[in-house]
Amino acid sequence: HGDANLCDIWRPESFSGSLPVVLYIHGGGFRSLSKDSHWIMALILARRGYLVVNINYRLSPEHAYPAHIQDACSAWLWILENISDYGGDSSRMVIAGESAGANLTMALTIACCYPRPEPWAREVYEAGVVPRVILPACGLYQVSDVKRYLRAGHSNRFSQAVLDDCEDCYLPEPTQRQQPGLADPVCIIENEAPTRPLPAAFLPVGGWDLLKEDNRRMTQALWSRGVDAMDRLYPREVHAFHALIFRKQARQCWREMLEFMDGRV
Repeated sequence: HGDANLCDIWRPESFSGSLPVVLYIHGGGFRSLSKDSHWIMALILARRGYLVVNINYRLSPEHAYPAHIQDACSAWLWILENISDYGGDSSRMVIAGESAGANLTMALTIACCYPRPEPWAREVYEAGVVPRVILPACGLYQVSDVKRYLRAGHSNRFSQAVLDDCEDCYLPEPTQRQQPGLADPVCIIENEAPTRPLPAAFLPVGGWDLLKEDNRRMTQALWSRGVDAMDRLYPREVHAFHALIFRKQARQCWREMLEFMDGRV
């Protein structure tokens, strides 16, 4: 799909042997931003010794579900087939992303671990590779029925409008909201056991982020499946705060996230 499916590959200037690989999936409410806006994430990871594939994917409102996750699945399959040419080791994979990218991170992980009915997800499952670690940050893990935040008294007028926009962009049709599939990864994990073990997961979120509710819910769902998962809340931090690396807690988040990865990849 043209520019919508470009990727950047980042790697250390010098290395020996094969590098562990991170697929990074940017956020932006399913409708904005790109690999170019998220270069800092790739730079941090590459400096740590990882080969990073930072991807674009089709965006709303021009494209709705499942275009975004289809593109993430295609990127995963491309990496498995080609990353050795760039010095990457496809047996040591990580998937990372924030916000909408965290949703896609979890959806792609489910495709690796569950035999799904969607042909594009089934292709990922049949490839037979499961990431060793996933790093979904401040994610919206149930896109359908975002009014649950309003009913629970968690959202205000502004924040609810942002949530409503995510649902309207990604699941614009009533039939999609009734059968959201991989748009609601937390519901799948809550209701169905995987056929392959889910990978270790580090889930950071800011204390002032409305989506800390989804973060906690996803962590509990992973725990219920026996997953090595860490729910890390950083007090008084906003949505996607770890992108603001000049902030003390953002740097702390990156240190803890990288340490979590290093010990498991």
